[in-house]
Amino acid sequence: MVVRQARNLMREPIWIVLLLVQPMVWLVLYGQLFKNVTHLGGFGTTSYVTFLAPAIVVMNSFFGATWSGMGMIYDLDHKFVERVLATPASRFAIVLSQIVRSALTAAIQAVIILVVALALGVRVHTGGAGWVIVILAAILVNSAFAGISQGIALLTRREATMIALANFIGLPLLFVSTTLLARSQMPHWMRVAAHGNPMDWGVRAAREVVLPGTSWGTVGLYLVFLLVLSAATALWATWCFRAYERTL
Repeated sequence: MVVRQARNLMREPIWIVLLLVQPMVWLVLYGQLFKNVTHLGGFGTTSYVTFLAPAIVVMNSFFGATWSGMGMIYDLDHKFVERVLATPASRFAIVLSQIVRSALTAAIQAVIILVVALALGVRVHTGGAGWVIVILAAILVNSAFAGISQGIALLTRREATMIALANFIGLPLLFVSTTLLARSQMPHWMRVAAHGNPMDWGVRAAREVVLPGTSWGTVGLYLVFLLVLSAATALWATWCFRAYERTL
């Protein structure tokens, strides 16, 4: 099932490029527009692009995950899922392959964004290990929310509903996080809300290895949180698949 998803991705690699347009705009234009915001303090660096780059990697993977349910809806509409149900294929494998496809896309895009950030002068403080952590954070954020997206797709089975819910979930979680601004510059209620925001967990883990003074304990803690959430959402999506199966 994963090989099938990888082949689908290779047939239409344009989607990887299209999904990179928005993060590049944020990284290049937004990074330049607000380059002096670090004078407010609390950013851990004087370079706003350095502060922003790891967060853009995670943000891109997050938004890609919220749309990943569209792949499941496509398979449902074209009766592929019904054909697979006639085989001994594991229901969990059917759902997990969609999540892995989304996470693979996020990993490829993460590498491209990091290369562009490197060209803009961003340096990962922890070297090669830091690159791995940033990409891993992107993968885990993507897989956590891709599980939610797959579950919603199986419950609603409508593209319009999927699009509406993706926008409804995506923007609030983006702004209630430290993606664009230092935690010390956020209103108190936003700082409190960010603690329970999985997107912010990924941002903090990725940014921790880019900026000086890395706390590996903090990085590990947030990655574990995301790993547990990914497992939980994958199981929930599988339950949604079985609920769909009972309607056939």
